[in-house]
Amino acid sequence: MAQYEEFTIDQGADIAIEIHVVDAQNAAKSLANYAVAAKMKKTYNSDDSQAFNAVIASPATDGIVTLSLTNTQTNALKPGRYVYDVEISFNDSAGDTIVERILEGKISVTPSVTK
Repeated sequence: MAQYEEFTIDQGADIAIEIHVVDAQNAAKSLANYAVAAKMKKTYNSDDSQAFNAVIASPATDGIVTLSLTNTQTNALKPGRYVYDVEISFNDSAGDTIVERILEGKISVTPSVTK
């Protein structure tokens, strides 16, 4: 089951969110051979979404994922509440893609005065 977190993003600002992924023993989960993806939307059913720049930090054995958006990307967001999630995936020995949602929640985008 995914962890739940709420974040606030300032419209027009660069943002970076660092996620530390741990296993059942609370040790850093190795993300070697994993991929990561993350998106935010106004609602779960929205067609429009904003993908995060999602990167597994090196070394992958540290279990750190960084999500980021540039100031241009956050400036294009309308102020308000959004939903988001973060998924990691890998291909098992049978060639099947295994997907795990590691984080989900809500994001508040606060409006910018200075543009």
